[in-house]
Amino acid sequence: MIKTLPPRRRRSSSAPVPPIVEAGESKGSAMDLNEIKRLIQLVQKSGIGELEVTEGGRTIRIAAAAPTSFQGAVPYMMGAPSQAVAPSAPAAAAPVAEAPPKAPDAHLVPVVSPMVGTFYRSPAPDADPYVEMNSQVDLGQTVCIVEAMKLMNEIESEVRGRIARILVENGQPVEYGQTLFLVDPS
Repeated sequence: MIKTLPPRRRRSSSAPVPPIVEAGESKGSAMDLNEIKRLIQLVQKSGIGELEVTEGGRTIRIAAAAPTSFQGAVPYMMGAPSQAVAPSAPAAAAPVAEAPPKAPDAHLVPVVSPMVGTFYRSPAPDADPYVEMNSQVDLGQTVCIVEAMKLMNEIESEVRGRIARILVENGQPVEYGQTLFLVDPS
């Protein structure tokens, strides 16, 4: 994060502008404003994500803004599919309102990832998966592992029932709140 400073008044002399110094700091440890601007331009032009520089006991970290559009995985949405509207539909041809058909998965309970990480179905690569399709699960039973920062986090079922769908492949990255399994509680 970069602090914005109020504009400086121009000096009549041609003396160099002293570096920015906060209260209680020595002038030798401050980083020059022009140096900071140069580093910002370097990050913007080079395309690197982040730059950290330590000079004289002070550290400055400059991070590039995250891209606004992501062309990656499509999030899984539960619920009824939405109806598309024709771009140039005439006003006279209004569509007849129909009740959306009941989704066959409406009674299924999702098991979601509580964190960002990597999804694993088994405790070890050569071990059997915790659950398979149509296997019964009890309340609190471990259904998978999500690895985050080299920590293996066991994900437990919050409902008793049968595994109706496994929505994530083994070893695939998962997001916070992403549905991993659908459980049929009946």
